[in-house]
Amino acid sequence: MRTVACVGAGVIGGGWVAHFLARGYRVTAWDPAPDAERRLRDLVDSAWPALTRLGLAEGASVANLTVAPTLAEAVAGADFVQESAPERLELKVELLAEIDAAAPEHVVIGSSTSGYSMTEMQVRAARPGRLVVGHPFNPPYLVPLVEVVGGTATDAWAVEWASEFYRAAGKSVITMDRELPGFIGNRIQEAAWREALHMVANGEATVEQIDLAMTAGPGLRWAFFGPCLTFHLAGGEGGMAHMLDHFGPSLKSPWTRLESPELTPALRDAMVRETDEVAAGRSNAELIAQRDRRLIAVMRALAEVEAEEAREAQEARA
Repeated sequence: MRTVACVGAGVIGGGWVAHFLARGYRVTAWDPAPDAERRLRDLVDSAWPALTRLGLAEGASVANLTVAPTLAEAVAGADFVQESAPERLELKVELLAEIDAAAPEHVVIGSSTSGYSMTEMQVRAARPGRLVVGHPFNPPYLVPLVEVVGGTATDAWAVEWASEFYRAAGKSVITMDRELPGFIGNRIQEAAWREALHMVANGEATVEQIDLAMTAGPGLRWAFFGPCLTFHLAGGEGGMAHMLDHFGPSLKSPWTRLESPELTPALRDAMVRETDEVAAGRSNAELIAQRDRRLIAVMRALAEVEAEEAREAQEARA
């Protein structure tokens, strides 16, 4: 598993190229735009300093990038294909069918789609069983999350193989049990985004206030504990169970425009059980100590970067 083909070399596709190069893979890219190669190499060059600071794999080099003149040549020798075309369904359908026809028959093909289901996209592929969604977050060369899910015609082995490949390539992988519009991460951030738009539209908050509310508030904690584990700690010694029993009625309060689900006993028990699984035996005291340590690390890192940026700005003005 040494060569990855990246079909589509825009912001997301180019980000994938940079990531795979940094992980030591050979990458063959193709994009139909006339100036695609120049833009792609510029993107990789701009990402490389950050990737170098993060840490390159042995043998990693921008010299391992080849831009192919045709799609068929790009995928001919690939061990894996990552498609990152623009978000137009008919385009994705046709392109995935072309990739399927040209790529070696054993090769898994992943799509970077941010919203379409693989069931929708694999309808014209001759071998749809090897097509999966591999949904990244921007920029793919730094943000580790990839959400993997197949369509109704996808073979289980392809989903498993893709998940293991992405992990081997340095990604944090969620292998989804079922297709879901927008996947998981997009749905969570979209809920916050829509509420932000509502607040601005109604004159309830400014863009500056909304962004600061996130970056100086819950966003800091969400860098290492998600919303579920965060609320688990809000319940004190009683954890998630106490939080739901005590604050459950507030779900009916008009805090957002998003309607809350009914807090049924089944939902309550599922939240408690699955949060306990995430806590993995750690006591509240242990979780709080871990939270505080990580929060301090994030705040110190941000302060260090902000100081560096201030010095650089001052030097640029001098």
